[in-house]
Amino acid sequence: MNFISIIMGSKSDYEIMKNCADTFEKFNVKYEMIISSAHRSPERTKDYVKEAEEKGAVAFIAAAGMAAHLAGALAATTTKPIIGVPMKGGAMDGMDAMLSTVQMPAGMPVATVALGKSGAINAAYLAMQILAITDKELSIKLREDRIVKAKAVETDSKEIEVLL
Repeated sequence: MNFISIIMGSKSDYEIMKNCADTFEKFNVKYEMIISSAHRSPERTKDYVKEAEEKGAVAFIAAAGMAAHLAGALAATTTKPIIGVPMKGGAMDGMDAMLSTVQMPAGMPVATVALGKSGAINAAYLAMQILAITDKELSIKLREDRIVKAKAVETDSKEIEVLL
């Protein structure tokens, strides 16, 4: 069974990452969600990744703030795609998390999305695009979603546009 794994470094990340899970639910995409820290529970994290791969995890989404080592720890543990969601907070309000997530050594890629809610939602979309490579039904749903979004822009524009 193919699914996406969402791993958060702490419970404080849940309110943002719930947007990721909600996006998967909107598209009927299976996912798991756990809290596991690269620093506070490294063995749990490593063991979970192995178990998730055996169950069919196709990609991992890692949400972490401050040092944001979680995505890098996952990248060191698996060859599955890793999508990092840097979380706001700490003295640098997320900039440290962003830099920690995006600056990975060669051969240890982590796709990095935006901070916060937009990042959580985009992580779900990116993971679904990975799944859609081999899932034609999901691919069609994603294309239809793009059409709906484009039409919404046109509708919004018609409400306010002034043209010569």
